[in-house]
Amino acid sequence: MESPSVGVMIARGDLAVECGYERLAEVQEEILWVAEAAHLPVIRATQVLETLATIGLPSRAKVTDAAMAERSECVILNKGPHIEETLRFLHDVLQRMEAHQTKKRSMLRRLRLADLFEPGGSRRPARRRSGPGGSTR
Repeated sequence: MESPSVGVMIARGDLAVECGYERLAEVQEEILWVAEAAHLPVIRATQVLETLATIGLPSRAKVTDAAMAERSECVILNKGPHIEETLRFLHDVLQRMEAHQTKKRSMLRRLRLADLFEPGGSRRPARRRSGPGGSTR
């Protein structure tokens, strides 16, 4: 199979600005599904193991985040004084996760990614909920 000439970068900081933090994980997952269906490589960026690279101590959230990066073909790390330790740590986490993350067949629901845009390319405002079970504006 020929290598693709394009790929998809998930830059979560930019993605959060576009879709909101409350939808970040959902939209990120949808992008992964679409990229997998199109056989495109995925690059995961933005603050992966940032606290480990900068201060030498990973946060629990960043470790979980790094584990989920196993589904990507490439992970971009920020520079820092502990970058070598970070690379070793990421390698170990990804090696362990490889056994758990075999390709799984998902029953896809309708993707909400398209809901962000009006026909003709204009961006729709983000929907907000008033609370659990509340009305959507």
